[in-house]
Amino acid sequence: MSGGHGHADHGGNKGVALLISVLALVLAFSETLGKSAQTEAMSYNIQASNLWAFFQAKTIRQTTMRTAADQLAATVDTEKSKKQIEVWKKTAERYEDEPETREGRKQLAERAKNAERKRDKAFAAYHHYELSSAAVQIAIVLASASIITAISALFWAAGVLGVVGIAFCVIGFWFPMAVHLF
Repeated sequence: MSGGHGHADHGGNKGVALLISVLALVLAFSETLGKSAQTEAMSYNIQASNLWAFFQAKTIRQTTMRTAADQLAATVDTEKSKKQIEVWKKTAERYEDEPETREGRKQLAERAKNAERKRDKAFAAYHHYELSSAAVQIAIVLASASIITAISALFWAAGVLGVVGIAFCVIGFWFPMAVHLF
């Protein structure tokens, strides 16, 4: 056949079958990678939330220690009270910076921000995999329709969408933060 109908341009039904097979493979990768990225993003989101909650708890404890020290200093002026005030002030300072345990407010904030960065990267990858899956699914439908209708333009449109799907899968895997869509 020739013209706008038929499959002589692209190798007939075998060419379409091969295209659909490649598209199905890309779809399997994008779906699997997408689920993995989504799970990773949710895990990092929970980690960041937990770290910020710990940060807030440290802040409350630190404020309580400082308030207790200030209140004691304002009401009692003995050697014993001065020692207790010094202990509370040192505890409050320790809550701010604990490099050895990485549980000071400074370290907790750093860890939470790091988890947020990882979460954002995983969510970006997930969105790219979702776009990849959508493009490839539509491409499979178009390629299948090209067999039924014998319209070669559907085959070529499927090929183009397949390339778009592959591109989004590659972006999601290697460059998730390079393209910001959402």
